[in-house]
Amino acid sequence: MPVQLNHTIVHSTDQERSARFLTGLLGLPEPVRFGPFLVVEVANGVSLDYVTVSGPIAEQHYAFLVTEDEFDQIFGRIQEQRIEYWADPFHSRPGEINRNDGGRGVYWQDPDGHNLEIITRPYGSGA
Repeated sequence: MPVQLNHTIVHSTDQERSARFLTGLLGLPEPVRFGPFLVVEVANGVSLDYVTVSGPIAEQHYAFLVTEDEFDQIFGRIQEQRIEYWADPFHSRPGEINRNDGGRGVYWQDPDGHNLEIITRPYGSGA
């Protein structure tokens, strides 16, 4: 069997808030409880398993490959909710989307400061 990413644990100050923030924006099914985790499933079989922790949260980056139509829907929800967004991971291009590799991409933060991203083309895949 080839190596595949199965899941990652996402630290949060409030797993319910953070998991529902992600599922709401991305249009994913409701998170499911598994032990101490709230599990968010994405289409390729990978899950983000949210857990509430005390103490500081180390910010992480999570990128999601989406279709052009999904991008429009998700970006629409970002705008409707007046969430700050950027064209780059360093947040130096506020209020913009990028056109890397002939696609579109945008970054925003979740309630704990994790850097979330949607892209329509994998990096390095186009002109």
